[in-house]
Amino acid sequence: MNFFQHPDKFVNRHIGPNDIEIDAMLNEIGVDSLDKLIDETIPANIKLEKKLQLDAPVSEYKFLEALEKVAAKNKIFKSYIGLGYNPTRMPAVIQRNVLENPGWYTQYTPYQAEIAQGRLEALMNYQTMVSDLTGLPIANASLLDEGTAAAEAMSMFYALRKNKNAATFFVSDECFPQTIDVLKTRALPIGIELQIGDYRNVELNENIFGLLVQYPAAYGEVNDYKKLFEQADNNKIYKVVAADLMSLLLLTPPGEFGADCIVGSAQRFGVPMGFGGPHAAFFATKDEYKRQMPGRIIGASIDSNGNTAFRMALQTREQHIRREKATSNICTAQVLLAVISGFYAVYHGPMGLKAIAERIHRITKTVDIALKNLGYNQTNKNYFDTLFIKLDQNEKLEAIKTKALKNEINLLYADDKSIGISINEATDFYDAMQLINVFASAAGKAVDEQFVREIAEESKVEFPENFSRTSDYLTHKVFSSYHSETEMMRYLKHLENKDLSLVHSMIALGSCTMKLNAAAEMMPITLPAFTKMHPFAPEDQTEGYKEVFRELEKDLCEITGFAGVSLQPNSGAQGEFTGLMVIRAYHQDRGESHRNVCVIPSSAHGTNPASAVMAGMKVVVVNSTSTGNIDLEDLKKKVEANSKNLAALMVTYPSTHGVFEEGIRGVCELIHQHGGLVYMDGANMNAQVGLTSPAVIGADVCHLNLHKTFCIPHGGGGPGMGPIAAAKHLVPFLPGHSVVNLGRTKGITAVAAAPWGSADVLLISYAYIKLMGEDGLTKATKAAILNANYIKAKLEKVFKVLYSGSKNRVAHELIFDMRDFKHSANIEVEDIAKRLMDYGYHAPTVSFPVAGTLMVEPTESENKAELDKFCKTLLLIREEIREIEEKNADEKDNVLKNAPHTAFEVIKDEWKHSYSRQKAAYPADWLKLNKFWASVGRVNNAYGDRNLVCSCNLITDYIEEA
Repeated sequence: MNFFQHPDKFVNRHIGPNDIEIDAMLNEIGVDSLDKLIDETIPANIKLEKKLQLDAPVSEYKFLEALEKVAAKNKIFKSYIGLGYNPTRMPAVIQRNVLENPGWYTQYTPYQAEIAQGRLEALMNYQTMVSDLTGLPIANASLLDEGTAAAEAMSMFYALRKNKNAATFFVSDECFPQTIDVLKTRALPIGIELQIGDYRNVELNENIFGLLVQYPAAYGEVNDYKKLFEQADNNKIYKVVAADLMSLLLLTPPGEFGADCIVGSAQRFGVPMGFGGPHAAFFATKDEYKRQMPGRIIGASIDSNGNTAFRMALQTREQHIRREKATSNICTAQVLLAVISGFYAVYHGPMGLKAIAERIHRITKTVDIALKNLGYNQTNKNYFDTLFIKLDQNEKLEAIKTKALKNEINLLYADDKSIGISINEATDFYDAMQLINVFASAAGKAVDEQFVREIAEESKVEFPENFSRTSDYLTHKVFSSYHSETEMMRYLKHLENKDLSLVHSMIALGSCTMKLNAAAEMMPITLPAFTKMHPFAPEDQTEGYKEVFRELEKDLCEITGFAGVSLQPNSGAQGEFTGLMVIRAYHQDRGESHRNVCVIPSSAHGTNPASAVMAGMKVVVVNSTSTGNIDLEDLKKKVEANSKNLAALMVTYPSTHGVFEEGIRGVCELIHQHGGLVYMDGANMNAQVGLTSPAVIGADVCHLNLHKTFCIPHGGGGPGMGPIAAAKHLVPFLPGHSVVNLGRTKGITAVAAAPWGSADVLLISYAYIKLMGEDGLTKATKAAILNANYIKAKLEKVFKVLYSGSKNRVAHELIFDMRDFKHSANIEVEDIAKRLMDYGYHAPTVSFPVAGTLMVEPTESENKAELDKFCKTLLLIREEIREIEEKNADEKDNVLKNAPHTAFEVIKDEWKHSYSRQKAAYPADWLKLNKFWASVGRVNNAYGDRNLVCSCNLITDYIEEA
């Protein structure tokens, strides 16, 4: 009966090498079978004894059919809940050409600036938008969510405070509850005391180093913070404002009334609610704090030809440089969402955006007048989009709630006598009439539609002078040039064409897992039944999402061997922090709060020690041996020395050096013997799935990079997801949430603003697991290990492989040592990285975890032909280096030092180089058929940091010698 099954299997679309190619690759490696290769790679004592118990794989078509039925279980009501999440309209030209376009969503973080100018320009647009609207001179390229952004501001000013005895951060009780929850989580372990209260009567003093207010406030009132800020200035207290970006089109920006930092969410700028995310948070501050600013900042510089070029500026990988001295563990952003929000501003322009904001405000005003006419007590005196109704009795609220639900309307029920109504871009006149009729019906009255129309016509946009914005914004020409769809479409394509992504070639970045993001996995994220859901919608309206979460959590538990999962952390680094906070809570629950030492191998990802410090732990670094493994003697010595206070070990497995360390079980047992727990960094989970697991090696908790192993695309640097899986003894401590009850008995407070983090993109990982099944996932892991060992076999005679296992095998990635070329030809690893661009490739990971090396991770999605082409490229570059070594090429003027070569550089009349144009641009025959050009020459990073420009304004406006 097998002929009834469709022959098109998803696993064969996801995995690159077919059976014939696998045999040829095994022959090159010198091993009889794929299973034999796996046996020589993974230690026998940690291999799974039985197959994963997962659902049988389904076809793409069957999956999408089934998912539509799951989506139908979600009830999409009109949402007026607000609290930082609002229905919006993503322009179709942006949805089609960016969100649904692999040329945009399969890009990597723009560390290689020369082949990332498109998204870098798009992020400059975003930063300019944020800077202009907030009234502060510098903004970063986005953070994870509003709650996280507020916490980052608090941490930044805590580090900057002049009075080191000041440890209190005041938070207005009119801030969003989810933001306050995240602040609690982040403040506690580092010794910050939160003082939550009424800003009107707080007594500021020398013990307070910073404060946070909401603008407009959570329930809609636009407060005047002038007196508060004057008092703060007198006490040298830093002032943070969480602001609604849409409101700042009409309201005085906080930068103009004294804010030191402004945070918030750009969700309203064209990004769906998606049950909580992903959305781009914004962070703007004063120029004097730019070098302490968390996250990524895009800046302008010049390239080797003197032309303007964009790049990531300043401390954008600060946690890798400072490690345990870092003030933040942020190593990702929400790039794809920031790009979309920036394009939303480009497409509408300043006048279009202002018209949208004015329309929202006028509809709000219309509803306000109508409700007051019905006898309701609307208490907000000054508001932008949110009304707050105080009722005299609980029964009236229940009547309104019943009528609202019957009309498929969700309102904010603040308590048993208060209702919030937040109007949004999607609201029209008929929606407003429906809202008014709900309240009229509950009051036993009727509303004349003509009367409401007259109110609407007469409504004006007017605020008191102190709240009314007078300053210009978005004056750069990019915001006034692309308002027809034709022009916008061409602009988007123009930028896309500057960037190398998976649509062009393999991106073999070690520790990044740039695998296929299949179209069938991506399709669910734009289904309205998922995108239009508010994260605080009533539980009975979210059954479709809950089914997806239950299934995904069950599957991730099976894959990791653990008992419970939290889907809340919305990045890998957040997952690290969450895992350590759960360990911390566990120790405290047992009366062992003194346990605060975290042992971390020297080879660890830089976010590990940064996350440990954020979790209030003291970092003890363990050395690595010459073979790249954990130095067991050094580990034993340091664990014994810190036995009484040992909290945890953070370990990446397989190691960051690309090896399955054979002593891993013994390492975990040692930690447990001394009362500590083991946190496994899941960055390299792509080498484990179906073959071993975190539980089997002895870990207690791990995070999973769903944007690596489980196919969420990198999006040019976000979104990502970093859920954690935990053993039974840690499950009670998984994070809860202040607005949505997650049923955690002893759970830590929230680590993200939304209960399930970036819920919408969880659909991608859910799809991947259902499409692959146990056999497909296990085969993918084997193929990832095969591809890495094939590259090793092809190149190890020419390039030194730095680390391998006892049987000379590597895991899913490997490190090539390029340091000898510095001595033989004055060639740095960066020169090799830039020359790869001329061949149409993104460089592997440069100088991590070892300086002067390339870490290569091909993933399972690349076939033999692509691997061969990549290997051939590196071999050709080796010959180019040899020409320098043998004095057949100039040591300074050669194809590597001058790489990458732009099209204009190659075709212009003047050519001063000692090598030919063809050698520069077409060093391999395949490039004649399909050539990707870097749009700028090599970017001058030092110049960009000395002359920091982080918005679209003319460079001469901002030049400042450092």
